[in-house]
Amino acid sequence: MKSINFDPDLIRRYDLTGPRYTSYPTAVSFKDFAAADYLSQALQSNEDLIPLPLSLYFHIPFCSTICFYCACNKIVTKNREQASLYLAYLFREIELQAALYDPDRQVQQLHWGGGTPTFLDHAQIAALMAKTRQHFNVLTDGTGDYSIEIDPRSVTPETIQLLAEQGFNRFSIGVQDIDEHVQRAVNRLQSPEQTLAIIQSCRRHAAKSISIDLIYGLPRQTLASFNQTLATVLDWSPDRISLFNYAHLPSLFMPQRRINSAELPSSETKLTILHTAVEQLTAAGYVYIGMDHFAKPQDELTLAQQQGTLQRNFQGYTTHAESDLVAMGVSAISQVANCYSQNEKTTEAYYAALDAGQLAVTRGLNLNQDDQIRRYVIQQLTCQFSLDLTTLSQKFAMDAKRYFQAELAQLAPLQADQLLEIHANQIKVTARGRFLVRVICMVFDTRLKQRSATQLFSKVL
Repeated sequence: MKSINFDPDLIRRYDLTGPRYTSYPTAVSFKDFAAADYLSQALQSNEDLIPLPLSLYFHIPFCSTICFYCACNKIVTKNREQASLYLAYLFREIELQAALYDPDRQVQQLHWGGGTPTFLDHAQIAALMAKTRQHFNVLTDGTGDYSIEIDPRSVTPETIQLLAEQGFNRFSIGVQDIDEHVQRAVNRLQSPEQTLAIIQSCRRHAAKSISIDLIYGLPRQTLASFNQTLATVLDWSPDRISLFNYAHLPSLFMPQRRINSAELPSSETKLTILHTAVEQLTAAGYVYIGMDHFAKPQDELTLAQQQGTLQRNFQGYTTHAESDLVAMGVSAISQVANCYSQNEKTTEAYYAALDAGQLAVTRGLNLNQDDQIRRYVIQQLTCQFSLDLTTLSQKFAMDAKRYFQAELAQLAPLQADQLLEIHANQIKVTARGRFLVRVICMVFDTRLKQRSATQLFSKVL
């Protein structure tokens, strides 16, 4: 089990901004990328001796109300007809994408994200799953990891029953904060009773896991109020808890301009909230997986980390990253063979591409050898909190110590601050360094140095 040592003074000294490393290279490195480039990689993925299974992601961008903190690609509307039109185009993309992959490649992982996927009504949910089953090899025996993001305000127990019948067995529930003053400040009123009713419904339908999302650093949050939020959530006993740092970037995300910056907690208060939350979560038995994520000791993420098989992709921590990720919908990002590709970010451009009979791919990147090496390094550090240089050398037929001579030298100050230890051919992130693993990864991010000085990232904590 991974222990942690929360050192506020150390965290203050490394008060930096940086990527979240759901991928390497990160999406800010993407360039113009033709659909033909993606097609080539997709077809190549079928040629492996044992083709990888598939992971499907569907982006449902609609929300009926706006949460002021939100930085997602979304469409705020009460008009349900917009979803009908969107699904018609999404069905076209499903047909085009499925034609690229051998039909015997199993869909081991499936995820609906948003926006609010449960903006769709029951008939639309069933229709999208039917279309997916028609064109992809979707598992029907309950062994797949099929997850969906849920806004408790948009569902009923009957919706959860439908989702379970459609094969969903993992539920990610947005909560953020239960304090009414905070909820009003971010325009998301959601009672604890409303949320608990949905959690109980998920459990009645044999959910494999229930995950709760929380955000610290929201306006009007205090240490006392967030302690109460966390106490309530711990009473609910979810399998996983995500504790995200609110990044206030109103110049990038228009809804955040409606947040009164004077009501945001100070940096010191945010740090105290985080410190106290970590203590409460670990005291309650949750294991720090990394990058804001906590899980129960017997959760699959925890076990995968102990076994050295945990990975990260655009859906966060996963036990199925050894899959080709085929992402559909506006702005969705795929990871297939040795490329990343992203769809058009607006429905207008997305629809226009599909009207022309083409995939809506617009940006992306073919990974070179250096990208693949550094991706492996960052994966190991963020998922296992360690890196074996001998294994790295063997995997890529290179001398890792020589290859990363400059980076190993740059790690010296971090080693002096006890964020990591280097023994012979092993780099280990210490208990003190686990909350600052993004800082360690940034040393190996050669593309970070090539980015514009105006590129904005969230704080590492």
